[in-house]
Amino acid sequence: MKKSDFYYELPEKYIAQHPAKCRDHSKLMILLPDHTIQDKMFFDLPNYLLPGDCLVLNNTKVLPARLYGTRKDSGATVEFLLIKQIDDTDWEVIVKPGKKCKPGHSIIFLPGQLEAEILTIKDDGNRIVRFRYTGIWQELLAKAGEMPLPPYITATQEDPSRYQTVYAKYEGSAAAPTAGLHFTPNLLQKIKSIGVEIVELTLHVGIGTFRPVKEDDITKHLMHNEYYELDEQTARLINQTKDNNGRIIAVGTTSCRVLETLTDPLTNRICFGKGSTDIFIYPGYQFKMIDGLITNFHLPESTLLMLVSALYGRENILQAYQHAIENDYRFFSFGDAMLILPEGRK
Repeated sequence: MKKSDFYYELPEKYIAQHPAKCRDHSKLMILLPDHTIQDKMFFDLPNYLLPGDCLVLNNTKVLPARLYGTRKDSGATVEFLLIKQIDDTDWEVIVKPGKKCKPGHSIIFLPGQLEAEILTIKDDGNRIVRFRYTGIWQELLAKAGEMPLPPYITATQEDPSRYQTVYAKYEGSAAAPTAGLHFTPNLLQKIKSIGVEIVELTLHVGIGTFRPVKEDDITKHLMHNEYYELDEQTARLINQTKDNNGRIIAVGTTSCRVLETLTDPLTNRICFGKGSTDIFIYPGYQFKMIDGLITNFHLPESTLLMLVSALYGRENILQAYQHAIENDYRFFSFGDAMLILPEGRK
């Protein structure tokens, strides 16, 4: 299968620059098992859930991962984007401009409080750096850093908290699990009240989620690794849902990837655990766990578009995307959502 099989034309005006005024007032496209489409609002979601279903959320929290500092030797401005924490002081980062930042260089972010030394340069150009700081790391990062919005969002944001889900708990992501941005506490409570189980897992979204597929043969694409955790109680509740013929509805491709990573292909039962996943889901993949997916609209030729195409069929997804364009849906991180209920699942 070729990368170009997942291309679609999107006029720039459909890329959402701001979130909807109210989280659950974004549009919600329903893709039904018979391949028909319904246009609803996100607050209509409970009408498509059933007692005994299980909704799986990703409770990761976005770090204020973009920092601007100055080189100690020259005073030149340097931008860091935190990618992955290695230990208490060392991180993998993307540095701009990279060419002039070499091992041994120090960058000051908060004079007397927070600076970093570049240790090594990786093969992909990312740097391993060591932070030196006085005080509490989380407080200093909150003071020096800012939210790392995707490159296609260029508008200034009035409320950075809108790039966090209302249930975000554990810091570690360089990007938000955007399907969850549409939920409000009231909507979650309404979903619980109809008898739907709501459980949480953690996957820290890496910047690799925006990495373009460069290989024309998509099977040659090298996926990035992302850290996940799913505890024993959550695994037990998910398996109970399956035993009782309930549906597992993943909120976001991040939740989906963890569920599929941890499900035994022989028994279709999920186990608990933590680790890193580089699972790449594209058409031909046989889903083991999820019965439905809530997700936003994804970039052309992206691995996420390939994932939803595996779930609902490439042609069906591209037709749905064309329907979205013709009906003024908003795309990408701050855009609208879809609920995919594929044929052949529960």
